[in-house]
This record gives sequence, structure tokens and C-alpha cells, in this order.
Amino acid sequence: MKKTPLYDEHIKLGAKMVEFAGFNMPVQYKGVIEEHMTVRTKVGMFDVSHMGEFRVKGNQAFDFVQYLTTNDVAKLSIKQVQYSAFPTEKGTVVDDLLVYKVNDNEYLLVVNAANIEKDFAHLSKFVDKFDVSLTNESDDTAQMAIQGPKAEDTMFKIFGDVVREMKYYWFDYVEFEGETCLLSRTGYTGEDGFEIYCKPELASKIWNKILDAGEEFGIEPCGLGARDTLRLEARMNLYGNDMDETTTVLEAGLGWICKLDKGDFLGRDVLLKQKEEGLKRKLYGFEMIDKGIPRHGYPVFHNGEEVGVVTSGSYAPYLKKNIGLAYLPIELAKAGNEIEIGIRKKRAKAITVKTPFYKRPKK
Repeated sequence: MKKTPLYDEHIKLGAKMVEFAGFNMPVQYKGVIEEHMTVRTKVGMFDVSHMGEFRVKGNQAFDFVQYLTTNDVAKLSIKQVQYSAFPTEKGTVVDDLLVYKVNDNEYLLVVNAANIEKDFAHLSKFVDKFDVSLTNESDDTAQMAIQGPKAEDTMFKIFGDVVREMKYYWFDYVEFEGETCLLSRTGYTGEDGFEIYCKPELASKIWNKILDAGEEFGIEPCGLGARDTLRLEARMNLYGNDMDETTTVLEAGLGWICKLDKGDFLGRDVLLKQKEEGLKRKLYGFEMIDKGIPRHGYPVFHNGEEVGVVTSGSYAPYLKKNIGLAYLPIELAKAGNEIEIGIRKKRAKAITVKTPFYKRPKK
């Protein structure tokens, strides 16, 4: 099992460690609910060094990324970040990712840990068709996510004005002990926050520097457990649960990153046809009416018939509700429909609702 460069720090802090995507990762320190609430109300920090980083360089770097992702890369300025997806020829989802535009001939792609090898093999199939080089930098990159309403104040103490000046989904370069790090205003918790990418040998120093800087704001290290409940409250899909190569980008509720008018891209024809003919099912949110926590894989019923399956479900600590996502027939995928979730041997009432379940207040 792989260890991230921050493994020793997690052990020192008493984290409960679990296997995730081939890595030995912290699932919690003081508890999922406490860590979740810390991110919603103060600031929390995650080790996300298990994520993958690919670099695309060359005269046709733009064409390569534009063809292999669903969002419109032409909309990106230098130092801007974009959420996107890798589609298959069938319009289903290879992975979701972040695209960082370094310059006109260079992009950084950040992918999910569990998909690093699969994604790299997928992209490699197209390298010869474009004038580009593709490099997997995942083992040479550490990454931390600092999330919450006090994330800006925490990071400002270390990196100064660049933090306050950085807009949401933009990045810049910062210096730490003479080394250059990439700092972006991104995250996957529904909160304002930052992600910092650095050399593995710098990771522990930066981790502890951020913990010291955030102490006055109540910073806590957080694990994968809180990361999962936070992203679900904010209705952010989890690859492998909420989407995969059996669900199209449109069915997964990601039509907003599927720019069918940008020109040709892998899977476009299938997605265009699906949009014109209309979806038959869609990922949609629900809240429990009866007691019971919905979990991944639980069946969904309507009028006595099994109509879908829960992809993600949990108690939402900030909202204090039991919530979930499920693929539903398109006629049920709108707010106000009563459904039932099969929880063990019982069926519990739930109601479909608009998402996100939680949206952070504007400053």
C-alpha cells in the first residue's frame, strides 16, 4: 500500500488510517462530524497527495485537452482552472478532473487517485494523434487542501497578498523556502479554500506551517470521512459512486461542463443525440422523511416498483438531515416526488429535492 509524503504527520496526530485507492490514508482524526463542522465554520486541512497530476505540453496541447475533455478549454485564461470530465466514445465518464492552464502550450490535469493508471492509459492512446508530450507527475507531487471560511486568513499569514487577490478557480505560483509551489483557489467541499501543490520533500514543512498559521482560527486536520460528507452536502459527484463508465456525462448531472457547441470532442455525437432525444434517467437528490441513513447501493422504489439505486448517501452534519443521490427515471428526477429507499429489510420514505443540498453563504 502506498504512503503519501504526509503519512508520518497523520500518525503523529493520531489519525485512524484506512486503505483508499491503494494509499494508506487518514479517514478521521477527532471524528467525521467534528471535522465536517470545522470546515463549514472555521478551517480544515486535508492531505490529498494521493490525487494524480498529468502534464500536457506541446504545440497542440490545447487541441489535445479540448478533444479529450467535455468542458470548453478555449474559455480558460492563463492561470485559470476549470472543472471538467474525460468522456469515452460512448459519452460515459472515464473520470472527472481539474484543468489548469499554465500557458498556451501547457496544461496540468488533476485526476482522481483511483483512476491514475486508467486515465493515463486512456490519454496515452491519443498522444500520437497530436503534437504533445504527456507526463505522469503524480509520484513527484504532494497536495494539500485548506478549506473553510477561515482558509483565506490562514493562507494569507504564510503567502501574503497573492492569497487575497486570487479569484475562485484561479491559481498562481508562491515561494516556500526557495522552492516554487502552485497555489489554487479550488477545493471539493463546497467551501471557499485553497489547494497547494509542492515537491514531496516540502510537504511536512508546509503542512505544519499551515497548522501553526491556522491555530488562531481553529484549524483542524481532516480525513476522508469528512471530505465525503462535505462534498455530498455540496452535491459534488464522487467518481465510482455517482458516475463511471456506465453513466453518461449528461445523466450524471454534469451538463453544465458538457459544451456540445465547442466543436468536436470524444463522445460528442453520442451526447448530442442523447440530449436531442431526451434523457431517460438522471442523478437526482433526495432527503429522507422517515428515519434511516441511505447508503451506496440501496434500492429506490416508487409505487412499489424498484426504479433506481442510491449512489451516495449519508447523514449531513451541517444540515442535520439524511440525504442522498440516486439515478431515477427522468419523470421522477424533479423536486417533490415521494420515493422509498430500501434500508436493510424496510422501506423508508424520502422526497426528491433540488441540489445542492448546501450552498455556502456569499460574503
